[in-house]
Amino acid sequence: MTRLAPLALAAAAFLAACASSPRAAEREPAAEAAAPARFDARLSGYSYPYPVAVRAFEAQRQPLEMAYMDVAPTGAARGVTVLLLHGKNFSGAYWGPTIAALTEAGYRVVAPDQIGFGKSSKPERFQFSFHEMARETRDLLDDLGVGRVVVVGHSMGGMLAARFALMFPERTAKLALVNPIGLEDWQRVVPYVPVAEVYESELGKTAADVKAYMQASYFDGQWKPEYDALAEIQQGFVESPDKALLAWDSALTYDMIFTQPVVHDFPRIGAPTLLIIGQRDRTAIGKDRVPPEVRATLGDYPALGRAAHAAIPGSQLVEIEGVGHIPQLEAWPRYITALEAFLAAP
Repeated sequence: MTRLAPLALAAAAFLAACASSPRAAEREPAAEAAAPARFDARLSGYSYPYPVAVRAFEAQRQPLEMAYMDVAPTGAARGVTVLLLHGKNFSGAYWGPTIAALTEAGYRVVAPDQIGFGKSSKPERFQFSFHEMARETRDLLDDLGVGRVVVVGHSMGGMLAARFALMFPERTAKLALVNPIGLEDWQRVVPYVPVAEVYESELGKTAADVKAYMQASYFDGQWKPEYDALAEIQQGFVESPDKALLAWDSALTYDMIFTQPVVHDFPRIGAPTLLIIGQRDRTAIGKDRVPPEVRATLGDYPALGRAAHAAIPGSQLVEIEGVGHIPQLEAWPRYITALEAFLAAP
């Protein structure tokens, strides 16, 4: 397979214009010409690396729309579909390089934006849960005529991927977790913060705050030009005309992450599972709300990855030294080699 550097792939991906899907009963989110609409609640003018379609449905007594990319293989088709699930501070767009590599290797790839994220609906009143997200994702696959999938989840998407595998084992051929959060239950040591307080915190964020968080949490205090595209959407959201709604949904999904651990169910996962763990990662919810001696114990990904490996029957563990929360950006060759080897294995 031709190996493109992540920066080159990302640059090409983010410059690609979104196009309509030919499927009936689906439509592209309407794009607006005004510059501020690029970072409105639906990212109306923001280009994704591949054509975006929308699945309209009803849930919790309201109409909703889930945006997604459904990309056909460009190499010899393997008859396998890979489902990519994004993290909380991301959207389906950042999977661009992974989609390019996997479709070239012959896989069909489906990459949705979950409700509350990316180009999908941002409901003001919604009971967010990983169970609900998993069901909505399953329904999307049903509409696309996709049966079993290889599920790949990163960060928050790892929690969702694990829940999907637990709820729909018959649909989960394999499971890959890339630096997933939720490898520990923060409720045991971190005090709960009400949604309203999280909302106020989210509402007060600036673009500089977004970059500072990513720089400290994801990249060990370093920053490179290729990281700019990763932060662009979140930085745009905190300056968006829809900032209040986006901050509210962010607070609701934060509450979901904190109160709905999946780690206790790891022993029930039956699908062949791969864990790709950047060893420098120290991401943890609520680190700022605990004493220093407790903070030092949170987000120990080397230990957490090994514990998850021991808990998930028959799982494989790939540890990547010197890499933080986003191996697919910091350690592209090692990440994609490990993922493709896992996908290709019988």
